[in-house]
Amino acid sequence: MGGFHLKNITFTIIVVLLMCCSAVEFCNAKRVGKHWRQSRNSAASLSKKKSKGHRSGHHSSSSGKQKPKIPQPKAPPPPPISPPKQGGSTVFNVLNYGAKGDGKSDDTKAFQAAWAAACKIEASTIYVPATYVFLVGPISFSGPYCQHDIVFQLDGTIVAPTGSSHWGSGLLQWLEFTKLVGLTIKGSGTIDGNGAVWWKSVPYDNDPFDDQAKLIFPTNLTFGQKPPAPVRSSLGGKMPSIKPTALRFYGSFNVTVTGITIQNSPQCHLKFDNCIGVTVYNFSVSSPADSPNTDGIHLQNSKDVLIRSSSLACGDDCVSIQTGCTNVYIHNINCGPGHGISIGGLGKDNTKACVSNITVRDVMMHNTMNGVRIKTWQGGSGSVQGVQFSNIQVSEVQLPIVIDQFYCDKSTCKNQSSAVALSGINYENIRGTYTVKPVHLACSDHMPCTDVTLTNIQLRAQPERYHMYNPFCWQTFGQLFSPMIPPVECLQVGKPSSNKIQGDHDSC
Repeated sequence: MGGFHLKNITFTIIVVLLMCCSAVEFCNAKRVGKHWRQSRNSAASLSKKKSKGHRSGHHSSSSGKQKPKIPQPKAPPPPPISPPKQGGSTVFNVLNYGAKGDGKSDDTKAFQAAWAAACKIEASTIYVPATYVFLVGPISFSGPYCQHDIVFQLDGTIVAPTGSSHWGSGLLQWLEFTKLVGLTIKGSGTIDGNGAVWWKSVPYDNDPFDDQAKLIFPTNLTFGQKPPAPVRSSLGGKMPSIKPTALRFYGSFNVTVTGITIQNSPQCHLKFDNCIGVTVYNFSVSSPADSPNTDGIHLQNSKDVLIRSSSLACGDDCVSIQTGCTNVYIHNINCGPGHGISIGGLGKDNTKACVSNITVRDVMMHNTMNGVRIKTWQGGSGSVQGVQFSNIQVSEVQLPIVIDQFYCDKSTCKNQSSAVALSGINYENIRGTYTVKPVHLACSDHMPCTDVTLTNIQLRAQPERYHMYNPFCWQTFGQLFSPMIPPVECLQVGKPSSNKIQGDHDSC
């Protein structure tokens, strides 16, 4: 009996020990269960351990306690939602930066402040509101650290100061945009250069004159008398001899100008220098016919240029194409008054000039000095090649077709043998009326013009107040395709017998 009691005590102790071990194992399982949330592989591994534990400790499963649930791994959180883009670019109104817009207060600092703010934000807009007149002095809207695709929305009027104190000893430009990418100037507004104060204050003798004027002799023998310049505002003191361009772009990419008007610039109205990717359309220039050296659009060292659907009236070339220009396409232009559309003058002061791939087509010219022209200085080098002038309608144009390799914008120039080489020049469908001479092709003795083609030229004389002349050619070689009115018998068919071979100094 005592032995049986001892056995009962021993059995009881064993049962208690087994229950304690099972409880410890359950606690360990609960502890490691937290790690199952980390990965499915870990969960599978721990599940195998759990199974082994159940096989070795079946008393715990029979104790009636519920088996712990294995938590499933949570799905990763969704990526953060980016804030929606704003519907439009940030607008900086110059009125909010202190501009008065009364035409009398100096608003230059307000424009500077608005630009400084817009410069920091991509696709921002500077807004120059309509019905206001803003007096702005010389200013530079410059990069290269500005954001891209800034819009200059010009609906009001910007006027230049007429007092000499604003210009110091003279500046080359009034409004300048430099080293920018994707800039657009657009709107229905006006840039007014108040050029009359310059034209009146600065003597004509300081300005170069157009050499083609030497070919034009009035019948009343008044040639050489310069007409009085128009004056439309009171003078603010004697102006500097250096006259500024109204609007200039330098070192910029993908520039657009559209909708606006530039009028009465002291000198060039719109200039592009060292730019790539230029677009100008629905643009207007307005200055008197006798305003000196007021080119409409001036291109220099720029490529990939499109100028279209614009009206240009000025006192010099409607479009001037200078050295370093290539891939220029000009079409649907109204030109006049002015001096036509010109390539050059090139090679001045014995410099090298390179121009190529120029197309001018679908142009109407009325009451201009020249039609389509190439002009180079003696002593230059380089080349002009790949030029197409087509579908040009002229009305009362003095000299519709011009090549002049003896260009000189002063009283006398030194005779020199070297010249810019001209080749691949095509004139096609040039029609209308002329008042002095239909064709003037004066090429270099040392470097004759080659591959000059005239096709369907129909120019009829319209006598006015000038002496009239027949077509003129000198050292010009190429081809003629009828009809040809009047006959251009002076052009030599073929190539020159002793054409100079271009050297490295001449090639571009």
